[in-house]
Amino acid sequence: MRERDLVIVGGGPAGMAAALSAYESGVKDILILERDQYLGGILNQCIHTGFGLVHFKEVLTGPEYAERFIKKVKAVPQIEVSLKTFVVDLKVCDPDINVRLRRSEQEPTLQRRDFVITYLKPGKREKIRAKAIIMSTGCRERTREMIHIPGTRPAGIFNAGLAQKMINVEGWLPGKTVVIIGSGDIGLIMARRFTLEGAQVKAVIELENKSRGLARNIAQCIEDFDIPIYFRHKISKIYGKDRVEGVDIVKVGDDLQEIPNSGFTINCDTLLVSVGLIPENELIEMAGVEIDKKTNSPVSKQLNSTSVPGIFVCGNSYKVYDIVDSVTRDSCECGRMAAKWLRTLTPLPLSQPPDGVGEG
Repeated sequence: MRERDLVIVGGGPAGMAAALSAYESGVKDILILERDQYLGGILNQCIHTGFGLVHFKEVLTGPEYAERFIKKVKAVPQIEVSLKTFVVDLKVCDPDINVRLRRSEQEPTLQRRDFVITYLKPGKREKIRAKAIIMSTGCRERTREMIHIPGTRPAGIFNAGLAQKMINVEGWLPGKTVVIIGSGDIGLIMARRFTLEGAQVKAVIELENKSRGLARNIAQCIEDFDIPIYFRHKISKIYGKDRVEGVDIVKVGDDLQEIPNSGFTINCDTLLVSVGLIPENELIEMAGVEIDKKTNSPVSKQLNSTSVPGIFVCGNSYKVYDIVDSVTRDSCECGRMAAKWLRTLTPLPLSQPPDGVGEG
């Protein structure tokens, strides 16, 4: 089994920033595993502007922001990229080599625990061993089932991010008359995107009394296009047999209970669900990392760290960020943390018990 110093799972903006930062911090053996056919992650389908204002001091689209990092990664021979690579398992090895931390006399002696990653590539299944791991697997969208909307189960119900990919990457419009549930940033951006493509966005429905998206997206995506947005409302029922035909809307009070006789119906053929994101952390859970059951983020006292030494998490898999510039900033720090961790591992001969301390 081949051994690598640092393996990064996920080649989006977080994974690329962490890889470059780790390299600049002295790590010269880095492997990025990316399940898509391109680096860049979710940025590849975000063709709107608003990226890079902090990090690059420029206004960029998502693909433009990603391309700047892709070029940097490709220019570093010590960073290997494996595309179309789907990680299916992560395990902690039994310790087979004694190590100690080069920090201070007060630090306890540790045993190095390597990690084994199992992944699928077209036509084969492989394993690789890593001294340290950075997980930058991003997040997934909450679904209709998670918010328990009653009614039928027709075609025409999409997560907002999936609809974004359909339009911006696949090149087809998934609906003509649209209702959006939730006012997160993806939902707001897709309200504008559908409108620009000639569809009619009839309403954005938000349970809370204010939007969960950025103020600029409310202004540029909703107000500029005169799209109705209903705060303190929810969808109470979905209609349709083969395709969505309409939804019932009802007003709720501050206790989120339905207000009698406040309901109305909107006819539509498409419902977009934009009700939040969940960090993708099932892989690190396999390795014994403690996970917060409410947020699905790793439990930790320090940014990017986990309860298992040697496993780090950055980007939206650590917590859900509002802007990619913040992802880049914290992911660079994650790369430095992984490099520092690798420097602390001092192998000792197996015959020599680790009863001393390393260099200061």
